[in-house]
Amino acid sequence: MTVTKLNNKDIVKSLAAFIIGASGIILMLIIMVALNYGFYGGPDTATFLREHGLYVALVAVVVTVLITLAYLFFVFENKHVLMRISKIIEIFLLLYISLLISFILGKSFKAAAARPLFFFALMAAMLFRRRDGLFLNTVFSLIVLILDRFVEDLTGIEMYDAYAGFLSTYCGGILAIFLFRRVKTRIGSVLIGLILLLPIEAINMILHIPSGITTVRQALDQILYGALDCIFSVMLFMLLLPLFEWVFAELTVFRLRELTSDDSKIIKMLKSQAPGTYNHSVVVAQLVEACAREIGEDPELARAAAYYHDVGKLKSPEMFTENQADFNFHAELAPELSVDIIRSHAKDGAKLIKQHHLPDFFADICMQHHGTLPIKYFYVKALKLSDGELNVENYSYAGPVPTTKIAAIIMIADAAEAASRSLSDRSPEKVEALVRSLIEERLDLDQFVDCNITMRELSVVKSTIVNQLTGVYHSRISYPKLTVSKKK
Repeated sequence: MTVTKLNNKDIVKSLAAFIIGASGIILMLIIMVALNYGFYGGPDTATFLREHGLYVALVAVVVTVLITLAYLFFVFENKHVLMRISKIIEIFLLLYISLLISFILGKSFKAAAARPLFFFALMAAMLFRRRDGLFLNTVFSLIVLILDRFVEDLTGIEMYDAYAGFLSTYCGGILAIFLFRRVKTRIGSVLIGLILLLPIEAINMILHIPSGITTVRQALDQILYGALDCIFSVMLFMLLLPLFEWVFAELTVFRLRELTSDDSKIIKMLKSQAPGTYNHSVVVAQLVEACAREIGEDPELARAAAYYHDVGKLKSPEMFTENQADFNFHAELAPELSVDIIRSHAKDGAKLIKQHHLPDFFADICMQHHGTLPIKYFYVKALKLSDGELNVENYSYAGPVPTTKIAAIIMIADAAEAASRSLSDRSPEKVEALVRSLIEERLDLDQFVDCNITMRELSVVKSTIVNQLTGVYHSRISYPKLTVSKKK
């Protein structure tokens, strides 16, 4: 795992963001008091604070402690969150939305179970790592319990309801986070909501038995409230997730699949304007997805990034071999000009991705998938035309070298797919020798020094690419040259 260090600027910015976020939750408590007075006929704010000020202060202290623990969790477990202010904003925005909606619906139905209590967990499962989501769901569950129990006059939630709400939020959230990692389509989230209905209903019924469920009507009410929890949670998730994906450029599995569909604008452009590049990208995506799965990286993210790694070729598709027919435009160009055209596709791809407001990760892949490798064909061509030695850097890509394992995989798969097309003998032995030589060359040129990929992982990547390529370019039988006439 890559070791991430927070610099002083990151620490100051993340601390300030968490302090402001915690202050916002406390401010929400005051707003809830005002709403309680203005819309729900409760005591006025001054009276409430005078009678329950100690409870409000206690809630503020406990919320501060929980948010502090959340900050420390990310310090030790996932510093990447603290390095991105947008991720911190997401955390607190989700908390604000979940708490406010829970308050409003709790006051309306006078029942903890009728609130969208695992909406927060559904969103956390999509926007954060599993471990992060589990911890954040725990924090949210405790905040909900604290508000329900220590400020009972504010929420109107009874004791049994409060504990039922806590267990529903905590247990249902854990199940949602674990189950949601298997969901690949938006409609699948609806099915998860139906699955979660069973444990939610069980928790509600068991915890409300001591409170006196004596009639069928009371039992049906609890069943209805549990159903509302699931329905509201899934509805909010379906409504708000696309907004979070767009505003924060989140790469959820849903978004990744949409970006690689035939309806995606840049994919359409590749298919029509650079069909050779498109076909190359499809095969590279297949290789990269398999490699990422084998070494524990995100296969969906790797596949999508591979689709977009060569989009810079759209600027001049005819200048690249896979899109040429019989005429090679570089035959009439000086090698220096050819090198400028070829290596510019990395920068052009990053620019195109940013113009279409696609994720920065894709732009990084465009810049990094060739690293600082020399463009050997034109370097050799220039050497033949020159009298003395040439600076190889003038005939190399500008970089940077890969900074992620996915970028390293794409670098290897991109070269392996292109080079394997020139092999007359595509036996596993020949393909294995080719891929091994490509990896060794990149190791010698220090292309993997910044991505923390291990030799064992490179070995796995090599084996996977060899297996995939021999499957894609397998040998075929020779069909006999025979013309069969139609019977009369």
